[in-house]
Amino acid sequence: MNHTKKRNKNYARPSKRRSSGGKRNMTSINPDQLMRMAQKPVKEIETPEHQPAWQYEATSLSPAIKANLARLGYTTPTPIQEQTVFPAIDKRDVLGIAGTGTGKTAAFLIPIISQLLVDHKNTRALVVVPTRELALQVDREFQQLSKGMQLKASCFIGGTKVNVDLNRLRKLNHIIIGTPGRLLDLAYRKALKLNDFSTLVLDEFDRMLDMGFLPDVQKILAAMSSRQQTMFFSATIEKSQRELIGEILTNPVEAYVSQGYSASDQVQQEVIRLENGSKKFDVMLDMIREDHFKKVLIFAETKRVVNQLDKQLYKSGIRCDVIHGNKTQNYRVKALKKFTDGKVQVLVATDVAARGLDVSDVSHVINYQLPRTMDSYIHRIGRTGRAGKQGTAITFVD
Repeated sequence: MNHTKKRNKNYARPSKRRSSGGKRNMTSINPDQLMRMAQKPVKEIETPEHQPAWQYEATSLSPAIKANLARLGYTTPTPIQEQTVFPAIDKRDVLGIAGTGTGKTAAFLIPIISQLLVDHKNTRALVVVPTRELALQVDREFQQLSKGMQLKASCFIGGTKVNVDLNRLRKLNHIIIGTPGRLLDLAYRKALKLNDFSTLVLDEFDRMLDMGFLPDVQKILAAMSSRQQTMFFSATIEKSQRELIGEILTNPVEAYVSQGYSASDQVQQEVIRLENGSKKFDVMLDMIREDHFKKVLIFAETKRVVNQLDKQLYKSGIRCDVIHGNKTQNYRVKALKKFTDGKVQVLVATDVAARGLDVSDVSHVINYQLPRTMDSYIHRIGRTGRAGKQGTAITFVD
């Protein structure tokens, strides 16, 4: 399979503009649509509809991979894994659409690891993601799935020391995981040779192909002159991106486990319209104080509102912390760990946390401010109702 047609091997230094800039061509959100979605019943989960045709132990995967899968509790493939793992091992291009928490990360890591075990000298993979948290999650899962295999990975994200990254690139790396800005910065410094990679993965590709990230992604694509395989995975897909996807992928295997436009069936969605004079924060605080609001993720649109909510919650006696783009990477990692470990009840965040936060048992997602787009809404509420469990998403509409 040849993906090298008419590619310019040169690339400019990455733009300082990030995803917050530029005009996004995304489906805008409609409060009335949310009201209709909130009336949709949650599916019963006790009797799973999916009956996989095979189990991992009975496949031709290497014994080392199967042993790690068994240790991690993967006995049968999730629907997205069942449809994509073996075509991807055969180096087919892949377009995979599946809800959050459905095993998409393993769906592309298992094939990459399988290819590396067969030919580690000629296989190198680049995984590009939109957020630091998602990059770290992919890196952790790679370490778990490749345990004992002597395969090396490095994760490169903003908010860390560039000199440390440069030193890590002097050593062998079979797989590189990172955010576009940092990857291009390292390429500009001639420390990262993008044309050395045979496989490219865009995780959360719907975000990667929007107008904020697209220029950087196009530079990465143009520089990967040796690319033989490309895999796109996400929970949502924008109709306006289909033509661009067709230009990048070659005869892909397409797996639509979800429609790509609807929210999780395992999330009970509620919409709260406030009457004139109602105080939104007070209404939310009363809810959070209820016993069943055990682990709550609150989303707001701006860093200012996130910080304001954090202060108000703290003064009200709620154990809380924040994640947004102005926080250092070290702070964000610590805040997330406190939330994961249950040391804080509430994590308040901008959309930086809507993708890549793999926290188990989030009981409630609260949209304190309405997101701008439907894809943001889907990814936000996808932080709950994960791994077969039910969750609740509450959205305030002023």
